[in-house]
Amino acid sequence: MKYGYARCSTTEERQDIDRQKRELFSLGVEKDKQIFWEYESGMKDDRAELQKLMDIVKEGDTIITTEVSRLTRSTKHLCEILQTIQEKKLILNIGGSFVVDCSHGNMDPMTEGMLKMWGVFSEMERNLISQRVISGMKNAAAKGAKFGRPEVTKETLPDKFWKYYQMYKDKQINITDFANLMKASRTTIYKYIAIAEMKQKKIS
Repeated sequence: MKYGYARCSTTEERQDIDRQKRELFSLGVEKDKQIFWEYESGMKDDRAELQKLMDIVKEGDTIITTEVSRLTRSTKHLCEILQTIQEKKLILNIGGSFVVDCSHGNMDPMTEGMLKMWGVFSEMERNLISQRVISGMKNAAAKGAKFGRPEVTKETLPDKFWKYYQMYKDKQINITDFANLMKASRTTIYKYIAIAEMKQKKIS
């Protein structure tokens, strides 16, 4: 059986997963249900879908991924994955151009060394990107930039809030109706109401 694994970090778009899926189909995965995909950091080693995949594969099965960095960006985790592949006698196909056949229970030392080098470079790339992001945020903060969600005030409350707020005050709708109309959680609506009424009390 051939299984695919696709992963995107939380900062990437859904299109990246779709692109990976198309490539996995071209590499031999037959059905969508045979692809395990998730939005998680490549440095995280307890990803739910990857673990499901590792639990379900049996001797002789093939795991296909588009590149090493989709499987993991952690050298330590890559070594653990390679150990599992050898122990379960699996085949690992990376992008169609690099196939690691452990169906006989062992791995060619040169192949193992190349894979681990890929893992090192993938982890290093991730760390460099992280450092650049942190550096950029520090520089922006030094220039007065602010990060995070902007503070909600009476002036920035959504226009449609005021429309439904009056209906709520007139008891034409309840808090659940209010939340549904706003397509927001009840917690958010309570927060908006508190902001609106707090401001009104200050003005009065």
